[in-house]
Amino acid sequence: MKTKKRVNIPKRPLSIILFFAYFVCIAEAADIASHEIINRLLSMSEPGAPEIVDDAVIFTHTSNSRRAGVAFAHEGFSRVHWLRLLMIPQDPLILLDPAQKNPNPYKDSGILFYIHPIPEDLQELEYRLIIDGLWTVDPVNPISRRNNVTGLEYSVLPIPVRYKKPEILRGPQGTLNFSFQGPPGETITVAGSFNGWDPFMYEMKEGPAGTYSFTLPLPPGRYQYIFFHRGERQLDPYNPNRAYTRDGKAASEVVIE
Repeated sequence: MKTKKRVNIPKRPLSIILFFAYFVCIAEAADIASHEIINRLLSMSEPGAPEIVDDAVIFTHTSNSRRAGVAFAHEGFSRVHWLRLLMIPQDPLILLDPAQKNPNPYKDSGILFYIHPIPEDLQELEYRLIIDGLWTVDPVNPISRRNNVTGLEYSVLPIPVRYKKPEILRGPQGTLNFSFQGPPGETITVAGSFNGWDPFMYEMKEGPAGTYSFTLPLPPGRYQYIFFHRGERQLDPYNPNRAYTRDGKAASEVVIE
């Protein structure tokens, strides 16, 4: 009779398990949450004024309120986005205390939060809060405006100028469209396997301040390329595909089909 081998799986510390579950809970609560947004939520110790992180705004409010929400002018104030309770992991020692019966692995952080994506081409975000059923301006945002027609007062959050991330290498059929973001007034060139890695042949043109682009017609094939800025090689931050050249240096790679 064969006996089954028992595999011992190393136990992970409870604190690591709780942190992972906490990370998943935040990600599920905010479908658009990037790593930057999640890291900011993880670092919050108290609610405060709205914060612009990545391409979204984080709204927070104290969890002492029964319910809090936010509505926006660009949606006609017709939809209320309710803030959710931000839970943090409980102290592992409390969970291991035998005197605690069915302890909750999470506890109230004291913060309600909501993450709202910033609409494109919006220069300011106009909004109102709903706190325990009452409409109000944001008490921690000093900027507000009154509508002369309706008489309603609402809070205003200025949105700084944002540069759109270029779509990776997208151009007309049979071409590659290279994009680079840097300081304005610079000389940026692109080189690759398509021009013998000549760093001076193709200079990129500057459009909006600090945004450079260059379109190159190329037949189907696999190409490696690199940007040159102030004499230094730079990989394409918008293209995750990498390759190594014959001299062992890293380069960005793209395939034209």
